[in-house]
Amino acid sequence: MQEIYFAITRALADYARCIDDDRLEEWPDFFVDDCLYRITSAANFREGLQASLVFANSKGMLMDRVSALRTANIYERHAYRHIIGNPSILGVEGDLVRAEAPFMVARIMRDGATSLFATGRYLDVWRGAADNPKLVERVVVCDSSRIDTLLVLPL
Repeated sequence: MQEIYFAITRALADYARCIDDDRLEEWPDFFVDDCLYRITSAANFREGLQASLVFANSKGMLMDRVSALRTANIYERHAYRHIIGNPSILGVEGDLVRAEAPFMVARIMRDGATSLFATGRYLDVWRGAADNPKLVERVVVCDSSRIDTLLVLPL
């Protein structure tokens, strides 16, 4: 179990570094081909509502999202800095591991202004956690239902 914990901890750190270093083309590689990625509010999650601010149900959709933000979307340039807490391993079934990790994301604007952008938790299902963990599912549950319209970069 300790190997799984450290593999997922390492994967979470690599995930954050990938986004924070603006290597977004590598971001989909953290997921299996037939994955689920969605961002929702704590209220929607608590009520069991499937409404999502961002929804993708394949690695291809994640790749399209990165392509669109690089070439089609118009937004003020900014960057993120993730702080991810230690994961909790919630269960292991075969090669699937359920885990939860809290996060905070600061947003740094082009002019240097920095603000707390989002807090919440990752609810994850990982495959192959003992070796090279890949996300089968990531539900990003934001603590607040007040989400800035500038939700461009992945959380």
